[in-house]
Amino acid sequence: MTRFGMVINVDTCIGCYNCVLACKDEHVGNEWPSYSAAQPDTGHFWMKLVEKERVLPQTVKVTYTPVPCMQCEDAPCVRAATGGAARTREDGIVVFDPLKAKSQRQIVDSCPYGVVYWNEKAASPGDGGLPQKCTFCAHLLDRGYPQPRCAEACPVNAITFGDMDDLGSEVSRLIRSGVTETMFPELGLDTAVRYIGLPRPMIGGSVILEDTGECGADVGVTVSDGSGKIITAKTNIYGDFLVERLEAGRTYKVELARQGYSLKTMSVALAGDASLGDILLRR
Repeated sequence: MTRFGMVINVDTCIGCYNCVLACKDEHVGNEWPSYSAAQPDTGHFWMKLVEKERVLPQTVKVTYTPVPCMQCEDAPCVRAATGGAARTREDGIVVFDPLKAKSQRQIVDSCPYGVVYWNEKAASPGDGGLPQKCTFCAHLLDRGYPQPRCAEACPVNAITFGDMDDLGSEVSRLIRSGVTETMFPELGLDTAVRYIGLPRPMIGGSVILEDTGECGADVGVTVSDGSGKIITAKTNIYGDFLVERLEAGRTYKVELARQGYSLKTMSVALAGDASLGDILLRR
């Protein structure tokens, strides 16, 4: 049985907004009977691009995270709907009936990801509006299209789409490899959309050689959390380093090593992004 899924690589995404525009091109002004009413010109982002800018003294880090409907297996929106207004298809896609879902504002409120939108103008006068969201372009998939418009439009292949139950598919391979994660795993929802490279806390700093006053280039940086997880890096020609993919709430040991200089060790209780500032290495 086909079970559609999507893996989005945040590390690859360049923030070009092609996925957002392709979604709008497919749905704005276009009715797809039994699948979805037309998406409004403004206010809806069935594929939303979340830009996050983080600034440390040594660097500015910008990430772009495409966010569609997560297509949850036990979808809160389906549980919140009444009268068969929302359902999960056999292929895992969650869809709203454009007629039955009228006036059911609780469907919007039920989504913990904030990706269900309210269209006040979609329904007839007196109907009270309509909840709408991404459908993985189900109307195209049912006609034989291999992927939704957002994945098709991505110029850097940051969106991988396919059958999660097909062991030969790339999306299945990525999920089975263990490199993917869900957004907001604390919600406990088994989502069909997985991610690679979601933004996580980082530690940065600048190394200066005390005896010369020069930038400490090519200094070895080791970050460990006591659980056996070790991340290594090197300072650049300006002595700067940045270590990512860390977890808030943990204490990390940071070691800086360069031949001919004393080992520098620091302990960092990480609450969020942290800058260690200028660090002197002594002989």
